[in-house]
Amino acid sequence: MDKIIINVGRQFGSGGKLVALALGKKLGIPVYDNELITKAAESSGFSPDVFKIKDEKRNLFPVSSFFATPFGSGKNFLNGENLFLIQSSVIRETAEKESAIIVGRCADYILRDMDCTVDVFITAPEEIRIKRIMERMNLNREKAEDLMEKTDRKRETYYNYYTFGNWGVASNYDLCVDSSILGIEGTAEYIIDFARRAGKLKEGE
Repeated sequence: MDKIIINVGRQFGSGGKLVALALGKKLGIPVYDNELITKAAESSGFSPDVFKIKDEKRNLFPVSSFFATPFGSGKNFLNGENLFLIQSSVIRETAEKESAIIVGRCADYILRDMDCTVDVFITAPEEIRIKRIMERMNLNREKAEDLMEKTDRKRETYYNYYTFGNWGVASNYDLCVDSSILGIEGTAEYIIDFARRAGKLKEGE
C-alpha cells in the first residue's frame, strides 16, 4: 500500500499507452514505457538502440555495430535472455523505489512476487484498433491491419516465452478492459475505481 504499481498489458491499437498516461496523470505518478529502454541502457552501459531493436521481441540479432566485443552467448550475438534480465532488473528496481505505471514488457510476471496494485490488460475490437492505427500512423487499412497482427504476434510470442503464460488471457490479469466502451479517460477512471473497490488503492489516491 506504500506504493502504487499498475502493470498495463495491451493489444496494439487498443489505446493501452493512452490509458496508462491517463492513469499517471490522475494518480500523479510516472508512466514507464519506452523510458524503460533508456533506463535499461543506462544501467547496463549498452546502446539504447540494442533495446529498441529487441523491445518485446524474442530473437537473436547481430550487435557487431554496437559492441566491440561479444556479450552473452553466440558469436557477435546478444542473447535475448540477457536483455530480458537487464530490463527485468530495471523494472524491479523501479517498482521497489517508487510508484509507477509500467506498460508491457512482462511487468506483471516480473513483479509477480510483489503486492502490485493491479495488473490490467487493455483490449478493443479489431475495427476500432485498425482505425486508430490508420489515424495515428497515417497508414491505409491493409497496412494498418498487417501491422496490428504482426505487433500482437510479437508481443504474444515474447510474453509467452518469458513468462510461460498466455498473453492476453484473462486469468493472467486482475482486470481486462475494452477501452472502446468507456473511452480512454473513462477506462482509466474505471481501473482506479476497481483498485479502490479491491482495497488496493486508498480514496484520494
